[in-house]
Order: sequence, then structure tokens, then C-alpha cells
Amino acid sequence: MINKKVANAQEALADVQDNQTLMVGGFGLSGIPENSIAELVRKNVMGLICISNNAGVDDFGLGLLLQKKQIKKMIASYVGENAEFERQMLSGELDVELTPQGTLAEKCRAAQAGIPAFFTPAGYGTEVAEGKETREFNGKMYVMEEAYQADFAIVKAWKGDEAGNLIFRGTARNFNACMAGAGKITIAEVEELVPVGELDPNQIHIPGIYVKRIFQGTNYEKRIEQRTVRKRD
Repeated sequence: MINKKVANAQEALADVQDNQTLMVGGFGLSGIPENSIAELVRKNVMGLICISNNAGVDDFGLGLLLQKKQIKKMIASYVGENAEFERQMLSGELDVELTPQGTLAEKCRAAQAGIPAFFTPAGYGTEVAEGKETREFNGKMYVMEEAYQADFAIVKAWKGDEAGNLIFRGTARNFNACMAGAGKITIAEVEELVPVGELDPNQIHIPGIYVKRIFQGTNYEKRIEQRTVRKRD
């Protein structure tokens, strides 16, 4: 029987090294792999290139890695909630590659599917297209985007089994789904890890073939990036 279970984040990320490229799932603070990020901070790996929708906030998510200057390049679509990110970018300490959100998702999905490149209209005629091949299809111009190449994809799911099958919950599916299998090694952390056969096959979002290692995380904070409530009458 296939068993991809490891004991914890420390075992799962033991071979992550300096100067590697990591995909990190989540959108804002929703669905981020909290345990894995904490382990990267503890390991003090440096010179990382991180591919993620955004960079967390100053004191949580990827912001924790930025605090220790462990990230040398950030590939993201939105970075507006992190003051330290802004400071490092403007000072030239951090290399930043901003990518349209849909393009970022598709560059992950293409890597997941083994597709080396694709054409998209997003970014044509802007800085995004500089240095890239463009081509006309049916009277419309498109930009060729290459799939990402990452050493690790680190994702977070609600529930998984020991064979690596994953189920996401609500909006926490976000970039986790297209990043699973998009790196050379995919590490999944889950809130609940069950034996093989316990998950309904019809409910599985990502099959275990995409996942190399899986562990059950602990002590999730699940912070809300911005909480807005109406005033009481």
C-alpha cells in the first residue's frame, strides 16, 4: 500500500536547501501552509525564490520569511498588505516579479500538467510582455508565458489520506490546487490525515499521484487578513 505520510513539517522539509525555488499555496492568509512556513523560518534557509499569490502580512505567512530576509526573489500577483515587503522592494533588497493573477495561476497549472508554455492575452502591450514572444491568433495578440519550474510545491489542504489524496475546503482551495504537482516535489500539510480508503473518491480534489509527502499539521491560527464588521445599532 502506498504511504506518503511523514511525521511532521521538519521531516517533510528536511531537504529544502538555500537558493531553491518554492511554490507556496494560499491566497492572502487563506489556506497558507502555516506549519511548513514556520519550519522554513526555523531552518533558516536563505536565498529563496518564492512563487505565491502574495507575501502574507508583516508578522504572518511569508511575511515571517521576509522579516529574516530569507527570500531573495518574490514572484507574486499582489503585495499590498505587507509593509516590510514594500520596504525591501523599494530599497532594492528584494527582487520582485509581479505577474497577472490569472497568468500566475496558469503558469502553475501548466507546470502541473507538464505543459512548457502557453499563450495569453493578459499583459500584451505592457511591461509584462517585455522580452517575451508574442503572436497573433484570430486577429488578437497574445504573450507566450513559460510554466514555472520549482524545486518544491508546498500546499495546504483540509483533509488528506496517507496516499496523498487531498480535499480542500471552501476558498482555501485557491492556489493550492494548481500548485499541487507543479514542483519537482510536492509537500502537503493537512488539518486531518486519515488512512487510505477513508475519503470518498468523488470528493477528492487532488489525487495522490501529485503529492510526494503529506503530514498532519497542528495549531492552525487561520488568521483573517482584514476583518470588517458592521456597527451595532
